[in-house]
Amino acid sequence: MTQQVKRAFKYRFYPTDEQAAELSRTFGCVRLVYNKALEERTRAWYGEQRRVSYVQSSAALTEWKKAEELAFLTEVSSVPLQQALRHLQTAFGNFFSKRAKYPRFKSRKKSRASAEYTRSAFKWRDGKLTLAKTSDPLDIRWSRPLPQGAEPTTVTVSRDSAGRWFVSMLCDDRIAPAPATANAVGIDAGITSLVTLSTGEKVTNPRHERRDRARLAKAQRELSRKAKGSANRAKARKRVAKVHARIADRRRDFLHKLTTRLVRENQTVVIEDLTVRNMVKNYGLARAISDAAWRDLRMMLEYKCAWYGRELVVIDRWFPSSKLCGNCGTIAAKMPLHVREWTCDCGAVHDRDVNAARNIKAAGLAVSACGAGVRPQGSSPGGQSALKQEPPRREP
Repeated sequence: MTQQVKRAFKYRFYPTDEQAAELSRTFGCVRLVYNKALEERTRAWYGEQRRVSYVQSSAALTEWKKAEELAFLTEVSSVPLQQALRHLQTAFGNFFSKRAKYPRFKSRKKSRASAEYTRSAFKWRDGKLTLAKTSDPLDIRWSRPLPQGAEPTTVTVSRDSAGRWFVSMLCDDRIAPAPATANAVGIDAGITSLVTLSTGEKVTNPRHERRDRARLAKAQRELSRKAKGSANRAKARKRVAKVHARIADRRRDFLHKLTTRLVRENQTVVIEDLTVRNMVKNYGLARAISDAAWRDLRMMLEYKCAWYGRELVVIDRWFPSSKLCGNCGTIAAKMPLHVREWTCDCGAVHDRDVNAARNIKAAGLAVSACGAGVRPQGSSPGGQSALKQEPPRREP
């Protein structure tokens, strides 16, 4: 049965000088309103232990517009400013629910420049998008079509650090589940091989950052030589950002293709619950782990499994997948990282990664069949060794 989801479609566009100036003013006003509202709410929270609601922040915004020094806020569309307050309200809701840290101020240099428009602040007609306060439609590069009959409900315009402009349109979409299959796969994440499958297949890590490391180092050296605050430094910073953008785009494209293939070919996908945040504290491997982007790999598997009717099982981080003999069930005492092939006492010779992927698959299938209480070979200090996960629906 098809399911209806909210799905974002992101495209690159090329603004005119007038549109670029208007959007740049809007980005600045959005950042100012967000930071000013955060400052007021911080003062109320830490000074008076008082919470400020969205309605109160919205009323304060009206008063700010009346002030002579902030009169420029009336020159841009009011909708992105209101949306900034709503985003801040969501951030505080997550903070008070202990799902996130305290909201941070937006930086002009480090934060993403973006503005969100709801239906009342843009016009969608004959496949052309026109934003409030602009006269001409955006020059969008339609890399893929929108779903037939779909109309955007929310539009987010952004500019990345490399100076590229993007528009993301949130639409209602219907996704049909993928054809059912009896296949299941266990996935062992690594560095030399990005993933090793229980079928024995090893997907080589493209190492996108390493491939462009010389180009990135050259751009960073040139940036370090420029005087702070100069126009040449701003140009050099953009060149560095372009190299980073190239690396990120290639990595994202590769992960999308890989995860889509895995989800389409298998009914059950089993992965490990890796703690990337702790793993990058290993300074010898931090760069390689960050380049592998295991967190993004898991995120893509989560929402694609939810979309296409697949089952995702996450094995507890303490499950000894590498040390467990898949033939006799014996757990080796030690398994250093440099050991890539080992022989069990029963005589079985194991490729470390393939053996781990097969053990992950076996543990995941046991959980899928018997429930989350199953503990296949060993248990974690703080909980079960394998957990069945039902990923939430999310937008891409």
